[in-house]
Amino acid sequence: EKIGKGKKIYICYDNDDAGRKGAERTAKMVVNGGNETYIITLPQEIGEGGDITDYLIKLNGNTDDLFGKYAKAYPEKIDASQFKPLSSQELVEILGLTIKQDEENKIVTFLCELSAFTENAQFNISYNAPSATGKSYIPTEIARLFPEEDVLEIGYCSPTAFFHDVGEQDEKIKGRILVDLSRKILIFLDQPHTQLLERLRPLLSHDKKEISIKITDKNQRQGLRTKNVVLRGFPSVIFCTAGLLINEQEATRFLLLSPEINQEKLREGISETIKKEADNESYKGWLEKNPERKLLKERIRAIELENIKEIKITNPEKIKERFLEANKMLKPRHQRDIKRLLSLIKSFALLNLWWRERDGSTIAANENDTEQAFKIWDAISVSQELNLPPYIYNLYQEVILKAWNEKNNNRSDGFEEIMGKLGLSRQELLQKHFEVYGRMLDTNQLRQQILPMLETAGLIARYPYN
Repeated sequence: EKIGKGKKIYICYDNDDAGRKGAERTAKMVVNGGNETYIITLPQEIGEGGDITDYLIKLNGNTDDLFGKYAKAYPEKIDASQFKPLSSQELVEILGLTIKQDEENKIVTFLCELSAFTENAQFNISYNAPSATGKSYIPTEIARLFPEEDVLEIGYCSPTAFFHDVGEQDEKIKGRILVDLSRKILIFLDQPHTQLLERLRPLLSHDKKEISIKITDKNQRQGLRTKNVVLRGFPSVIFCTAGLLINEQEATRFLLLSPEINQEKLREGISETIKKEADNESYKGWLEKNPERKLLKERIRAIELENIKEIKITNPEKIKERFLEANKMLKPRHQRDIKRLLSLIKSFALLNLWWRERDGSTIAANENDTEQAFKIWDAISVSQELNLPPYIYNLYQEVILKAWNEKNNNRSDGFEEIMGKLGLSRQELLQKHFEVYGRMLDTNQLRQQILPMLETAGLIARYPYN
């Protein structure tokens, strides 16, 4: 308010992460006053944490460069005429430069991360699969296409540590921690359990734009102390875990995905790894110079700068009819599934926003967006219906069902009528798994996680001796 309007403002903070974030915060404040705003990024030669004094004295820098080549307009202007409508197949090919196979997984993960740039169309993904299957590789590799400041990758993290590490002290209310996750991409890597997700349930469900949470901290002098945390905004959340057993409350808040582990994908992955590790510098150079990949990164930045607030659905009745036709017997989780389907439609529209009807910060999804979203949904919906990660559903199809059919084939009808169908022992399942995948399945994981989930889904029945 004190600065006024119609001025040309240059912002120059220290050359470190805190300085960059501070300059961005200040720019957002002053640009709203109708000012022409620029952020000055000091050259790397002044070192990490260097400031304007270092630039003028140590480097003997001049003001022409300071307000010229080092100053970038905020918000950044990107020429959208260089882009063209992008189909899902073209997107798959660009992402395929570094991620082999996994077509549906690539598209859904990309759209999930892209949905962070909407007001309320974000959705969440849970990658559940055993170790070394590449469950965290897909989201982190796609995240490299997005601006670094929008992505937050977290390794092991306890619930309390997350709020302290990500949050900042609220300037308005003393003692309150503010965690602003608006337009952010959160990737939790190889989490051993889902305790943190339990704390984040209201956020993941998009219950409210601001959610108050109370956490307790241990203090040597005062024992347990309660702290107030405010979660603001809706991020896109991707959760990666080797734990296959997932609570139903978490399962209904996420799209459940698993990386493919077929032989062709593994073979292509090995070839790509050799290519990358044989000459890492050349590989990086080849990747960064790829024109389609460069243009996709530029497109993502342009989409973020468009600041789209709302995405309308123009054919809601057709979507309703098609969804209900595919789901004759409705379940409570379908109320959340339809939201995810709509988020996919909106994300496809966002990807091609320059060719969609627009009114200010609102665009409208068209029939093509709906078709592409349903195509993806049809490919992943079966395991979502069963509350099963695709890894477990595929194991059921390729191992359990095949072994059971083989065991019951070639039996006489009369004998089968008297004795009934033959069941499978766990040992037979383990043998078939080795035959199909060429590796042993962990017996504890089979007994404690896989079989209970399949039984809950109604796909198998277990007997005490089995």
